[in-house]
Amino acid sequence: MVISVLVVDAQPLQRFGFRMLLESTSDTEIVGEAANGAEAVRRITDLRPDVVLMDIRMPGVDGIEATRRIVAAGGRSRILVLTTFDAGRYAFAALRAGASGFLLKDIHPEELLAGIRAVAAGDAVIAPALTRRLLDASADRLDDDLGAPVREDPRLRFLTGREREVLVAIGRGLTNGEIAQRFTLSESTVKTHVGRVLAKIGARDRIQAVILAYDLGLTRPVQHRLLRTCGERPS
Repeated sequence: MVISVLVVDAQPLQRFGFRMLLESTSDTEIVGEAANGAEAVRRITDLRPDVVLMDIRMPGVDGIEATRRIVAAGGRSRILVLTTFDAGRYAFAALRAGASGFLLKDIHPEELLAGIRAVAAGDAVIAPALTRRLLDASADRLDDDLGAPVREDPRLRFLTGREREVLVAIGRGLTNGEIAQRFTLSESTVKTHVGRVLAKIGARDRIQAVILAYDLGLTRPVQHRLLRTCGERPS
């Protein structure tokens, strides 16, 4: 399968560099470019790329707002935010807007290609350097809500009892194999449950499901598991 990519970046030289990289591999192709978020939103409809490489700081509509609009439109394209800014607040905002990944521009080319392939396959990726900050920010925010009741959400009403248990397990960073062991299920059955959970809560990937589980108070950060979920090896 060839992964089609739309490159969105304010800098022509950056776009040229991404084009050279994507055209150097047999499983990726660049189908278009955009210099700002508004142009990206317009081009999505015609191009329908598998993955959008999205910069954050651009004139007019920035990358986070563009991500929000693209995701809200319900298209098939998945967003991989790529920026020189490593502030955790940008990563949080991008993921909440619906991005499937957040990487820094100083990564090696093979790491970027791996991230594109992972996002196209339905996985989520986060730069390891940002993972600890995200976890700390989540923990600090949730400490204020410690002991508060679970916040009900209309999306939870559509989940069966088992699916709700699976959502909690996803929120704790468990893999499909670990969920299967916990509930004495086959991995194929767990995979089916996970797919149904993501569909019913409107989550594009597991990271979005984790965010929802945190927001509703279904679970709290379990750092060594989340480090693995977000792509960083636990220390």
